[in-house]
Amino acid sequence: MKTVVVGLSGGVDSSVTAYLLKEAGYHVIGLFMKNWDQEGDCPWVKEYEDALQVASQLEIACYTINFSQEYWDRVFSYCLRQFKKGHTPNPDILCNQEIKFKLFFEKAMELGADFMATGHYAQNSVVDGKHHLARGKDDSKDQSYFLYTLKERVLQRVLFPLGALPKTEVRRIAKEQGLITAEKKDSVGICFIGKRNFKEFISRYLPKKSGNFETLSGKVVGSHDGVHCYTVGQRRGLDIGGAGAAWYVVGKDVERGVVFVEQGEEHAALYHEALIAFETSWVVEAPEFPLHCTAKIRYRSADVACTVEQLEDGRLHVLFKEPQKAITPHQSIVFYKEDLCLGGAFILNSI
Repeated sequence: MKTVVVGLSGGVDSSVTAYLLKEAGYHVIGLFMKNWDQEGDCPWVKEYEDALQVASQLEIACYTINFSQEYWDRVFSYCLRQFKKGHTPNPDILCNQEIKFKLFFEKAMELGADFMATGHYAQNSVVDGKHHLARGKDDSKDQSYFLYTLKERVLQRVLFPLGALPKTEVRRIAKEQGLITAEKKDSVGICFIGKRNFKEFISRYLPKKSGNFETLSGKVVGSHDGVHCYTVGQRRGLDIGGAGAAWYVVGKDVERGVVFVEQGEEHAALYHEALIAFETSWVVEAPEFPLHCTAKIRYRSADVACTVEQLEDGRLHVLFKEPQKAITPHQSIVFYKEDLCLGGAFILNSI
């Protein structure tokens, strides 16, 4: 009997993951990760209790492992440095890279597991004898964007039981089996921020540094509490009055403490035809260039056709078939060939 260690988070997805694997004949071990221990920020105690109860219902063992220090060092501290520089990092991608599919994976293997499994909506597809990352069947839940840093050698020992299921079916299974998480709401946002206001949270770690909202022509139209509180394309929370269309963030000057804004969703400053990306990560191997594929510049954006060239310094030049809105430095661009996720990179700047 093969052994699989499941990341039990206390949510419905990981609960059904464990159930399906047990039904498939695996010896299932639950492992709960504690990644954040700052008082009042993340309800990990409740999540752990739910994970234990699900394990009891399924009659499987469940243990806990504390990665709080590693999460602080490898994910949160990095994010703080990026916020301070005025960038918009993606903690979920970094957590998958540094914690879930590195430290957690290594721990699962130390426990003698043949595989590790998570409740991600993605698929492990074998093509020509190699393991590729593929989109989840449920387009509205597909999480391959957050997993592009996975490597083929790790994928060989990773299972995604929910990859071929729609979320409605996962809920149905949980309810049918009487799992206590069947109707539990999905967690949203970033664990270390929780349900609180982002500005309120980040002010604990980065001091407020007021500055101006300016148009690209230099007109001051308001003031703000810190460049790090805003991201390119942002409309809500600017509190800029006056007549006319809504204001959008179109850029930043960190040294001057300026957030550039313009009016109207169709303003030319929001759209760019190309970008430069760095720190590329390919799932299986680097493709031949030029690469003709599709890409997503954020989790909820639609795929768009593009041509990718590799520059002499290893960075990527990505030319889109049509201009893209709000290309955001230090978010990730992820590349696809139909349903296969090829890999991705961090966005350096738009062109």
